[in-house]
Amino acid sequence: MTLRRFLTALAVCLLVEGCYPPPVTYPTTKLVTHRRMELRDNLLRLLPEEQRDVRVAREEAAWLADTAYKAAAGISRVNASHFPGWAGNWLVNMRWQDRGLCWHYQHDMFRELRRRTLKYFRIGCCVRDQGARTEHNCVYIAAVRDPWPKAWVLDAWMWNGRLKVDYGPNLDQDDWNDLQEVTDQLVRIYPEEHCWPVEHWFYVRKPNGKYTLFNAPENITAPQTLRMYDNINLGRKSHPGKLTNY
Repeated sequence: MTLRRFLTALAVCLLVEGCYPPPVTYPTTKLVTHRRMELRDNLLRLLPEEQRDVRVAREEAAWLADTAYKAAAGISRVNASHFPGWAGNWLVNMRWQDRGLCWHYQHDMFRELRRRTLKYFRIGCCVRDQGARTEHNCVYIAAVRDPWPKAWVLDAWMWNGRLKVDYGPNLDQDDWNDLQEVTDQLVRIYPEEHCWPVEHWFYVRKPNGKYTLFNAPENITAPQTLRMYDNINLGRKSHPGKLTNY
């Protein structure tokens, strides 16, 4: 990312609300409460008509919609990312900030949406422009038997914890792809009803700048691993008895 692009992004940030993590109250504002209900209804429409009024299906859709908006804000606060989107990426790449890349948010959102066993829905990962400098990673929610792209795409990165939602079929299918291999990796660490706290990171950065799995032997004493466990300990104090900060 060039300095000009960063400065442009920074200037835009100064004009919008997304320059800081959302407060705890953000997901319960009137606007976001409406969006949570809208996402719930859109998730139910992914199901066959005969399933949409099933109590468990409705409970799952409501939980997923509520958790998506609440978790996006909570993740942003844990990541302490003060600028959204590409500006946040620049800070991470310059080593001025631990977290803030789109795939950080992808992994974190996946982790949070795996806290409940799902019967009617499934969680997956997707990517735009894979391998390019403009690569962008997100999470999606689909009906349990539906393939990509029939899904709702969740982007907690673009607006720094203020969830952006898109319908998969409306995206350019030449640019977007399913990421089954990433989903499979995350599932192994985050099974349904897992107990990892919101402060947990799937990948951590080694001193040489490369990212590897948090429990890789070479990462045990890496500075970012130590900061992750410091965050976990702080989380136990700030939300005692809860795995999440939302």
